[in-house]
Amino acid sequence: MPALIRHIEACNNLRDFAPRLPWRIAGRNVGWVQPALHQALREFPETFAVSETGADLSPALTTPEARTAALAAVAAALAPRRFLRIRRELFDVRPDARAESLAALDRGAIPAFGVIGQGVHLNGLVRRADGLHIWVGVRSTTKAVAPGQLDNVVAGGIPAGYAPLACLIKEAEEEAGMHASLLDTVRPTARLDYMLDAPEGMRRDILHVFDLDLPEDFIPRPNDDEVERFELWPAARLLECLREQDNIKFNVNLVLIDLFLREGLIDPESEEGKTLRAGLTRGQ
Repeated sequence: MPALIRHIEACNNLRDFAPRLPWRIAGRNVGWVQPALHQALREFPETFAVSETGADLSPALTTPEARTAALAAVAAALAPRRFLRIRRELFDVRPDARAESLAALDRGAIPAFGVIGQGVHLNGLVRRADGLHIWVGVRSTTKAVAPGQLDNVVAGGIPAGYAPLACLIKEAEEEAGMHASLLDTVRPTARLDYMLDAPEGMRRDILHVFDLDLPEDFIPRPNDDEVERFELWPAARLLECLREQDNIKFNVNLVLIDLFLREGLIDPESEEGKTLRAGLTRGQ
């Protein structure tokens, strides 16, 4: 497999939802559950109506607040049985990325319930006389996902109630010590999605990508336990790492491929460039 397309294929290793079954809120499909979880939901008849065709949240739960509370109780009961883990952060539950939120669910339950998860990623760019440089974070070795691997300078899941830009501003301060004023010139540049079968369940993720040109004298600083340190890499070195190694967090690979195509470090008109762009946009 060509060097870069392997990253896109790795993030898109699910071609359909089988054997998962749908679950719905107010008649709208919001997720997919494995047969074992589908069966377990029968134990919560006040919350779920379970049939051979899927599961429906009780129509008696008519408000997002009521649905959120009911889902929280179910998630808490399922966590000790290792269907999911509780992370104490709520994500919106939507039938599609642009629809209104119908409920909120603990972030740790999002993959188990096959719910769309959304996140923000920031390319921190420094345009020096000797070429483009990119800030990367080295993830903490204690992280459950991709410990010690390279990450974007800022990245994070979008909590319930947040829009992408508001989330980015929050994450930038929390993770890299970036004051909101530094993001005045940030640019939304891409929307990437993938469907991944992961140990924690189905990841139906949407990444909202932003670019920010940073001054040469700005140095991000770790402000929480997400990253151990930040490093400024020449873009060419990072592209070589992307091609030859596997030490970049799996979904950050997609963000960087998109960036290198837009910046021309990968020729977007080449056969490789066209293949990569088609892979990045297959679900759109």
